Amino acid sequence: MSPAPETDTATDINPNSRAAWTVQEVTLDTSWTYRLSPEQAAGLLAVVRAGRLTDAALLDYRKTDFPFAPATLDVIRAAFREVRDGRGMALIKGLPRADVSPEEFELLTWAIGLHFGVARPQDRNSAYINKVKDVGASYRSPTGRGYSSNAQLDFHIDGSDVVLLSCYNQAPVGGMSMCTSSVKVFETIASERPDLLEALQSPYPYSRNGDQQPHEPAWIHVPIYGFEAGRTFCVWNRNRVLNAQKIEGVPRLTSLQSEAIGYLDAVVRRPDLMFCMHMEPGDLQLLSNQTMLHSRTSFEDHPDEDRKRTLYRLWLAVPDSLRLPGGWAQYLGSTEPGTVRGVTKGHRYDEQCLRFDTEQARSMGMRL
Repeated sequence: MSPAPETDTATDINPNSRAAWTVQEVTLDTSWTYRLSPEQAAGLLAVVRAGRLTDAALLDYRKTDFPFAPATLDVIRAAFREVRDGRGMALIKGLPRADVSPEEFELLTWAIGLHFGVARPQDRNSAYINKVKDVGASYRSPTGRGYSSNAQLDFHIDGSDVVLLSCYNQAPVGGMSMCTSSVKVFETIASERPDLLEALQSPYPYSRNGDQQPHEPAWIHVPIYGFEAGRTFCVWNRNRVLNAQKIEGVPRLTSLQSEAIGYLDAVVRRPDLMFCMHMEPGDLQLLSNQTMLHSRTSFEDHPDEDRKRTLYRLWLAVPDSLRLPGGWAQYLGSTEPGTVRGVTKGHRYDEQCLRFDTEQARSMGMRL
């Protein structure tokens, strides 16, 4: 069992201090929320419309195609700093939404990502951005994905350094975003059930849910909790752990491991730790996939197709990323900071994808 995370001797400040939050703390301290002015929003939209090319694919664009105002980028940059070194989450309000088409809003989300990292493929189709919209998918199927359903999701992380979620339409009922600090969860379990800590730091099998390439295994073996440079990190996705148990040859969970993840999930959903936010059209949520567990309530959608709940999800590898625990290399491909790391490339990763990754990594000063 690893010792409690040490204090950062250089600054004498525990790097976990702001990341280990309670609902009361993030409710009283809203410094993790940022707002764009109407002028900044209008400027974003004008740049996106000017840079939009007819019939261009998202992977054809580069950040130089979208010269956003420095002051606007500073607001977004501050939000990214909050995600890495602060609460692990940030909310930017005020993206342009009125009289903005879904295609323009998607491109705006993509253009913001081009300025702050290298987008990563998210599924077997090697999609670099996904529309979060109910299309009747089954979340609990062996290859099911929550973003295509209206189901309540398990708490989980995504396969990149940071996940961006921009809200175009919200559901009339439900669809609340739920976030819990995995750092605070670890501290809570350490206080209440220290006998479970060793199990939470042992490797768990995770299914790749069919997203793997032909030469890759169908599952990976990764600890839920790990530590590096005084920071606490977490990889958790119950659905993928349960799916892995259905794969032939995967090690069975021990009774202690099963008890540990049951306790983990119960702590994650405690009212004093689980923060709920109702994202509004024009909101952009940023979450750390290393210190923040997130979920969503089920929802009832609007009958009008044009008004159905629609968000755009972007996974980013970021240039100022942190070194991760050694046991995580199998999960993200690399634990080294400043590298383009992600959980999958999918089945359709081709020369266009490689060219985008290479050129975007170079522009961000990152290593593939």
